[in-house]
Amino acid sequence: MAILNTDIKTYLSGGAGNSNPNASLGGAKSTTLWTGGTLHDLFDVVTGDENAASDVEYRCVYIQNGHATLATSAGKLWIQSQVSGGAALAIGLDPAGKNATAATSANENTAPAGVSFSAPTDKASGLTMPDLSAGDYIGVWFRRTAANSAALDADGATVRFAFDSPA
Repeated sequence: MAILNTDIKTYLSGGAGNSNPNASLGGAKSTTLWTGGTLHDLFDVVTGDENAASDVEYRCVYIQNGHATLATSAGKLWIQSQVSGGAALAIGLDPAGKNATAATSANENTAPAGVSFSAPTDKASGLTMPDLSAGDYIGVWFRRTAANSAALDADGATVRFAFDSPA
C-alpha cells in the first residue's frame, strides 16, 4: 500500500464552514476542499485600479495527508510556472507548524504575521514541508502582487507539491 496523489488534500482556511476562497485568510481549517486548477479559483480578478496600484493580496490553504495509516516524508512545495508579465505569486509556510491553526490575516491586503514568502521555481529549491502522519496538515500561504501591466486574460501560476511515502 502506498500514498496516492488523491490521498493528499487541500482545504480552504477561514473557519470550518468557509466555502469562499476570498475569505480563506487563515484561521481554522475549513471542511471545504480546494481543488485548484481553474482561473480565479483562489484569488479574485485583479481590477484595473488594483493593477495600477500593484495591489498585494493573501490567501491561506491547508495541505493534509488524507491517507488512513501512512505518513508522508520529504515534502516540497514550489511554483512550477507563472505567466510572464502577470501578477507575481509567492508562497510561505505558516509558522504555527503542523496541526496548528494558521495565523489570521485582518483582510486580504494584510500580510499574515511571521510568514516568510519566496518564489522557488523547482522541487530542489522548494519549501520543505514537515513529515505528515495520517491526518496531519500544514498551513500554506499565497501572496499575489499585481504587476501594473497590460491586461491579461489568463494570468496565473501553477503551484506543485510532492511527498515521498512508503512503497
